[in-house]
Amino acid sequence: AQGTMWQRFGAGIGFIRSRPIILGTISLDLFAVLLGGVVALLPIYAQEVLHVGPAGLGALRSAMAVGEVGAGLYLSMRPFNRHVGRTMFIAVAVFGVANLVFALSHWFWLSFAALMVAGAADMVSVVVRGTLVQSETPDNLRGRVNAINTLLIGTSNQLGDFKAGLVAAGLGPVGSVVFGGLGTIFVVAFWGWRFRSLRQLEEIELRTEPKAL
Repeated sequence: AQGTMWQRFGAGIGFIRSRPIILGTISLDLFAVLLGGVVALLPIYAQEVLHVGPAGLGALRSAMAVGEVGAGLYLSMRPFNRHVGRTMFIAVAVFGVANLVFALSHWFWLSFAALMVAGAADMVSVVVRGTLVQSETPDNLRGRVNAINTLLIGTSNQLGDFKAGLVAAGLGPVGSVVFGGLGTIFVVAFWGWRFRSLRQLEEIELRTEPKAL
């Protein structure tokens, strides 16, 4: 690749901005993670809301991973390539609704189930996003676009934990998770209007030839 590091980074940013499907995919997941993170608040929920001990906290922390693994195994056996855009939007909306259920639940089993559903929905979104970014990016830009995608998603996880704690300081842990869940649902609705081409995407075109700009 030619040019300085910043020029190559800028080329990746420019490509993402020029492709509504990629921009919508990355930004939808970014804001969903930023707004919908609950992991940082699990110790408070375990102690003050659900009144469970260390074992209960451990189970809650594993719940999303259980959902993610289950969804990943299912998708590995039953891959899909129909109504891709709509499926991703539904998955992110389910993630937001599951967080709302978790926020308002006072029963451990319901909270655990809500986190499992959130994890499964997140895995569906991750699979669609990863496949879309790979298939819609030409070979000569794929590394830069994937690096930017990874950077943004990783940063949003950390900022999401910070946001959750900051809002919890003012609204309490339940208010913080409710705010995040409602924010995620709003993002899905707004992104569905703003990125109509992504919402209406029917299938992912898997290419064997390099895609020219």
